Amino acid sequence: MVTYLLKKSYQRKTLKEIKFQDLWGDRGVFTTMMIFGKPAKILFFKKHIENLIKSARHYKLNKPELKKNVLSLIKKNIDKKKSYNHLLRVALNNKTISISLRKRVTPKLKFNLKLIKYKREDPEFKNLKYKMILKHLSKMDNSSSDVALSSHYKILESGTSNILLIKDDKVYSPLEGIYKGITYKFFKQKLKKIINKNIFIKTLNNYDEILLVGSGKGVASIETIKNIKWKRKSLNFYKKLSYIYNKEISKCSIYK
Repeated sequence: MVTYLLKKSYQRKTLKEIKFQDLWGDRGVFTTMMIFGKPAKILFFKKHIENLIKSARHYKLNKPELKKNVLSLIKKNIDKKKSYNHLLRVALNNKTISISLRKRVTPKLKFNLKLIKYKREDPEFKNLKYKMILKHLSKMDNSSSDVALSSHYKILESGTSNILLIKDDKVYSPLEGIYKGITYKFFKQKLKKIINKNIFIKTLNNYDEILLVGSGKGVASIETIKNIKWKRKSLNFYKKLSYIYNKEISKCSIYK
């Protein structure tokens, strides 16, 4: 069960606080950001907000003042005196904006992926159609496990993150049916080249490392995929990407 530090909902029209709604399953969008330190810092903050507004525009939810109101509500709910190691989630539909904070869980090195047959609805966007995924995740220890979505015998993304696969010092990512998140785009810029291709489940044993990258997990190394008896062969790229990611965290400016 997720423990919240904060959870609040507001009417979009008036910004009046109402009973909390997580909005999962609604026609809407969300973004999840890493908030840490005292005073608070939010990693990739501007990019997250830009992407939220872009997604809202796609679903025709981008009414006047939306960005201004989202920024106002975030500022209202961040305590300058508090030390954070949390995930800040902003979700919205046509009537409501919800803000929540939950403890950030650090992924362990002993981490297992569980393959399931499922493809998110409209996967190119960060929409709220996550109920099936949350049903699986609610039964797991999220510090040591996640689901890997698959369709037509191809791996897509995890329940929470993008998937990168390493073979012969090259980095691969599924070609389609995925949301390319903020952390994914950060690494694509840093690594210069991520090879996008269809990655069939039957070929996974050809890869030395499988990594998860996302706002919640940062960088996580998969030790096993028990469904297919895959086991990690190396930690080289995990160490490399973790170093790059932690360096970016150290440069993050204080939220204002």
